[in-house]
Amino acid sequence: MTTKKGETTVTDTFDFVVVGAGSGGCTVAGRLSEDAATSVALLDAGGRNDNWRIATPFGLALPYRPANWAFDTVPQKGLNGRIGYQPRGKGLGGSSAINAMVYIRGHRWDYDHWASLGNAGWSYADVLPYFKRAENNVDFDGDYHGKAGPLHVNRLRSDNPIHDVFHQAAREAQFRIRDDFNEEDNEGLGSYQVTQHHGERWSAARAYVQPHMDKRANLRVETAAQATKILFEDGRAVGIEYVQGRQTKRLRARREVILAAGAFQSPQLLMLSGIGDGDALRTHGIGVVHHLPGVGRNLQDHPDFVFVYASDYPHFVHASISRLPSLLRAIQRYRRERRGPMTTNFAECGGFLKTQSDLEVPDIQLHFVIAMLDDHGRKRHKEAGFSCHVCLLRPKSRGSVWLKSADPLAAPMIDPNFLGDAEDLESMVAGFKTTRRLMETPALRALQKRDMFTADVRSDDDIRSVLRARVDTVYHPVGTCKMGADAMAVVDPALKVHGVQALRVVDASIMPTLIGGNTNAPTIMIGEKAADMIRGEMR
Repeated sequence: MTTKKGETTVTDTFDFVVVGAGSGGCTVAGRLSEDAATSVALLDAGGRNDNWRIATPFGLALPYRPANWAFDTVPQKGLNGRIGYQPRGKGLGGSSAINAMVYIRGHRWDYDHWASLGNAGWSYADVLPYFKRAENNVDFDGDYHGKAGPLHVNRLRSDNPIHDVFHQAAREAQFRIRDDFNEEDNEGLGSYQVTQHHGERWSAARAYVQPHMDKRANLRVETAAQATKILFEDGRAVGIEYVQGRQTKRLRARREVILAAGAFQSPQLLMLSGIGDGDALRTHGIGVVHHLPGVGRNLQDHPDFVFVYASDYPHFVHASISRLPSLLRAIQRYRRERRGPMTTNFAECGGFLKTQSDLEVPDIQLHFVIAMLDDHGRKRHKEAGFSCHVCLLRPKSRGSVWLKSADPLAAPMIDPNFLGDAEDLESMVAGFKTTRRLMETPALRALQKRDMFTADVRSDDDIRSVLRARVDTVYHPVGTCKMGADAMAVVDPALKVHGVQALRVVDASIMPTLIGGNTNAPTIMIGEKAADMIRGEMR
């Protein structure tokens, strides 16, 4: 029953209160609520994200602000002082509701590296079962894939002939063609699998939460509910305070509070609640519950450069949706077959390459996009064309997230520190050259009407200059509540926050280092493994 205490509404008590309905939060909430005897509340500041703009993959081309926090960075010293853009998902599904749906796990080396840092239970052999448990892969089977999980994975249904062109270009550049990027090795180029089902986006919410919202009495989902504070009693997390509409409300947690608000907002909420660097918290008038200096540190993201070309090729998408050739036919086909251009994730092809042959693992990733992508699609051009991203997979630069003020509704301050380490710039120069080899193959040269930004870039100094002028995120921030046992670690290998009780973090912020690839599938894996660890402790 609901009671009133001053201006704060105290609502029900649940076994678990999960903050953030992104990839980690949806996964852990969905799995924990499979047990009818376990009650779970899932909170998110956004909406339900159950409309056609989210479900239709082509909706990526249509700005939809209600589902995007649309953060900015602080000025980046390594990028000529530019302010970067950090889109993050808001609402059920989080970033899996607005991303490009590319299904990539990363290299086995990444997880073995986590284990080597002292994180027992996180080696590749340890995490592979959770990737498989999550997955329902239409195309692949065997030792590396699952067929019965809630996350649908399959090849694109766009039927775009550009795939054949891209594969031909890869052969001309003497890169290997890879069919499956999610085996132990992923070097090579090819066509990506996506998190779609019958041509529709299959976010973490559609996989783990939305099918059960009206069926599981033990699962309560609150949208438009922005968490403002973790409640503590004697060093134990006992609930969450949040704002919904004009009301301040509270939910109590019998067992645990689980943070899954992402690499920016999980550390922000910890700091607002008194968990973080004590001196920094006191400058904002925040009482210190536990001094934990690593909160908000260790931010890592893939620095990314985009080659952009104008083209007359008829299968590229124009920036103006109204000019898309055969738009009405494409919509009709989508309604009838759930196939064709409306199913595109735009980043249809790509892969993983080594800039030096003696490297142990690939160090760059490509995303080949069937549209001209300038400033994250925010700058429009009159012509159709294509783009090719190249990102550095394991940058050495480290950034941070901190509080702008004690106002819980204010955006956090975000500093990825792109190209802050001199080695990252030189590695990006090598990545630029490697990617240009592909762009200059006969197969892709034949499609190019005009090189938009790199026609006059020839020397290494030219490359460094254009990189500093145009590099930005490829949307993979991690690491700000890193897992480990060192002085800067925030959570232990069970994802429990050091120094307090009944509080875990279950999202990409716990990654001690960036994985070599897209971060959505690994975050879902983290949610699966967290749920398993929690259930094991409850037995």
